Amino acid sequence: MSPSSLDRIEKEILLRAPQARVWQALVDAEAFGAWFRVKLERPFLPGQHTRGPITYPGYEHLTMEVWVEQMVAQRLFSFRWHPAAVDPGVDYSGEPTTLVEFRLEAVPEGTRLTVVESGFDQIPATRREAAFRMNSGGWAEQLGNLQRHVAG
Repeated sequence: MSPSSLDRIEKEILLRAPQARVWQALVDAEAFGAWFRVKLERPFLPGQHTRGPITYPGYEHLTMEVWVEQMVAQRLFSFRWHPAAVDPGVDYSGEPTTLVEFRLEAVPEGTRLTVVESGFDQIPATRREAAFRMNSGGWAEQLGNLQRHVAG
């Protein structure tokens, strides 16, 4: 794969739920944690950092950290994080982060959600491809979790 083909993951899903419900599931840290499977210490606030233990089976030994960028009501939620930071023996703090953007659009059937994670070209070459593949599969699974969450 060329470096540019590993820079950006984009996934789209039609959620049969009102835009306000999807927004709440994304930006309320407790609701986000329910479907994403993480217990965050603080609410999501632009310019703020939050973290917490992952509750997904097999990953409970890991901590998720995010730095919130933007929250544009019912339209855009974005944060930065260290992608695929799954080795507890590695300090990822010196690595660049990727940008995760959730874009919402009201459609007659509910809400179209587009998730874009970009910036993989800046991740060290030694783990770029693995991080890209892990997160690409991870977003597919997480969007299914979100779909079940907002439908319930």
